[in-house]
Amino acid sequence: MSTIGNLKLDHLVGRQVGTAVLLKKLGNGAMSVVFVAYQKTLKRQIAVKILPKALLTEQFAAFFQQEAESAAILSHPHIIPVYEVGETEEILFFTMQLVKGHELSHYIRQARKNIVPSKRFMPIKTVVSLMLKVLDALAYAHDNDIVHRDIKPDNIMIEDHSKRPLITDFGVARVSRTTGKSDRMLLGTPMYMAPEQILSGSVDGRADMYSAGVMMLEMLMGVLPYPPYRTAMDLLKRKLSLKDRIFQQRPSQVHPVADRALDEILFKALAFDRDRRYASCREFALALEHYLSN
Repeated sequence: MSTIGNLKLDHLVGRQVGTAVLLKKLGNGAMSVVFVAYQKTLKRQIAVKILPKALLTEQFAAFFQQEAESAAILSHPHIIPVYEVGETEEILFFTMQLVKGHELSHYIRQARKNIVPSKRFMPIKTVVSLMLKVLDALAYAHDNDIVHRDIKPDNIMIEDHSKRPLITDFGVARVSRTTGKSDRMLLGTPMYMAPEQILSGSVDGRADMYSAGVMMLEMLMGVLPYPPYRTAMDLLKRKLSLKDRIFQQRPSQVHPVADRALDEILFKALAFDRDRRYASCREFALALEHYLSN
């Protein structure tokens, strides 16, 4: 059944939305649902992301519009392209490429469940190769004054046939050259959120770098080595109080191949003070490329 909260959306299957007909539900978040659809004009399957107007608030409508507009101006091989933006009496929607694959979080869980202990960790080369592609896409977005602000394994799709990573969900993205209330809101996912996001200060591309670093840490270790916490707010408070001591282990202590040199590269991206991180995602990528070539 397709629902968001108590709102049922099954009746939308078969409806035409823009140039596409909705076929089936693909997944949903707190305020939106994604359908597989058939675009009759180009005779292809696509994805359609929908926000029901029954759930519409000014804040979430702005986020939804921002996601579409942000993604629509980006053209990069590792960012999911947006095709069309529109609305009906009942919904807001935008259409985008349908990715046949799984989220990166699926592959992290899959590795963790391997019956062979030494294979419960993603290979270093695989992790670094994926990170280089993600960092290149983020650098491109930052060049266009867009900060994603919610980089995490659930927002990285991996294509089945090519294993190409694609960044999705620019729902909390911010166009850097604009200012307004959204700059002062707490946006993102606590486990991956940069300290400056928690403090609701000004956010630039180094926040995405931090989140990408947390994601890399999870790929290398299988789980994030946070101290015990009860709630998301508790974790946020611990991040601010423990600062650079928030992560209790490093990859070299767990991963069978990771070494201290890789620890140092990664934990520079994870510095609590953003001025001690790399200056850009490109600089982080260069450090990883150098590591891989040695």
